Amino acid sequence: MGRIAGVTAAETRERLLLAAAEVFAERGYDGTRVADIAAAAGVSNGALYAHFGSKAELLVAALRAHGRQMLASLLAAEPGRSATDLLLVIGRWLPRRRPADGHLIVEALVAARRDADVARPMRDYIGERADWIAGLVGAAQREGELDPALSPEALAHFCLLLSMGSALITPALHAVDPADWSALLTRVAGALAPPATPSTTDRSTPQ
Repeated sequence: MGRIAGVTAAETRERLLLAAAEVFAERGYDGTRVADIAAAAGVSNGALYAHFGSKAELLVAALRAHGRQMLASLLAAEPGRSATDLLLVIGRWLPRRRPADGHLIVEALVAARRDADVARPMRDYIGERADWIAGLVGAAQREGELDPALSPEALAHFCLLLSMGSALITPALHAVDPADWSALLTRVAGALAPPATPSTTDRSTPQ
């Protein structure tokens, strides 16, 4: 198998990313060979290596692709949302994470503990996600939605912990009522708002 006639390089790359997500989910990172992914995509090993330098690179690229798809669909559906609302919407999605996303992040996190080739691109990937969230937090602080005293980096880390944990604690292991989860997130977001400033009418008049 070589390059498929009539299929562009971009289409071949997309086929490989889809195949990688499916094969990693079915066999795990350690149980997957590059040849397995190439076969699932209908291309040769050489065609795969023309796009990705290693199995580790392909794993992280598949993660990035799924993340972009989720964000693109969210932004397209709600283009006018504030930064705080956007974080809340993403948070509400966490207990309903799609299987492909969950399997990929779990495989990547486990593999990164044992394999330096996975750990390096995963540090970059996690850093990119943290920077994106911190950017949202900073925008919300500038708009007066979140307390400016909070560290955007610390809040981004908190959000990452929720996201990664949701990939491990799936609805099959422990489900939560969506309305209860949404109410909790709303309460947390309210606690992160800027502290109320007493108005002049609320102050006691000196006697």
